[in-house]
Amino acid sequence: MKKNVLITGTSTGVGFEMAILFAKNNYKVYATMRNLKKSDKLKQKIKEEKLNIEILPLDVTKVDSIELAVKTLIEKDGKIDILVNNAGAGFAKTTEHASEEEIRWVTDVNYHGVVFCTQAVLPYMRKQKSGQIISITSVGGLVGQPFNELYCGAKFAVEGFMEGLATYVSDAFSIKITCIEPGGIATEFMTSAIEKTSFEGQFAAGEYLPIFERYMAGNQKRANESKEQVYQTGIEVAEVALGIAQNENPPLRIRTSQWAEDFCALKTKADRDGRKIVKQLQDSFL
Repeated sequence: MKKNVLITGTSTGVGFEMAILFAKNNYKVYATMRNLKKSDKLKQKIKEEKLNIEILPLDVTKVDSIELAVKTLIEKDGKIDILVNNAGAGFAKTTEHASEEEIRWVTDVNYHGVVFCTQAVLPYMRKQKSGQIISITSVGGLVGQPFNELYCGAKFAVEGFMEGLATYVSDAFSIKITCIEPGGIATEFMTSAIEKTSFEGQFAAGEYLPIFERYMAGNQKRANESKEQVYQTGIEVAEVALGIAQNENPPLRIRTSQWAEDFCALKTKADRDGRKIVKQLQDSFL
């Protein structure tokens, strides 16, 4: 039987590319997005290439929206094989300058949405004794970075949530869990982050400005000196996600490029196989 996959955040970027790639590889795709007015590009692709993709509304910040999308999928197919938690938003602003609304927003979109989407599919995967949850996190979920602390905090939370969940649902219910950790991605994600978080055309002001300028200069220097390409395309990350979906024994964590691997080396060199971490945690607690 053909596997189905529910993907969040498919209007642009990695989610858009994943929806197309999975459909081309014989998956039934439920492509979801908050604003269906942004679905024209995907609809055109579906029509041109006769892809098996159904577009559904899903706002990861609203539990009723999540539950309705999952309910619709179950009513149509009777099962859910794969959830890809892809929806997210960049955020680069100092903690001091961020408003309460912004702090709650970046956490809701990047962390709470993942938790509630996962919560919505778990009962079905548990009863099936099968399923897979793939979350697009970030190298920022392993390595804290200047001026990205609120975004990194949300992504760290996703990593901890998924690791903790994997310690007991993987063996008990055969639910596979993987965090995919890209570095920079050259998509609309970056543009959206700039529009959402800059104020008066800047990401930092006052005493923070010289620190920010030094940080940006260092970033540019590292990018120029790096032997590896820093920014990936959406399709490159989508291909990693497809590989994980097709993997019978996927890792808990995977970086999407050599640059991302090198960037996270201090955090990952102790144990490059996330499955060992899960096994060690199981042995310690269960």
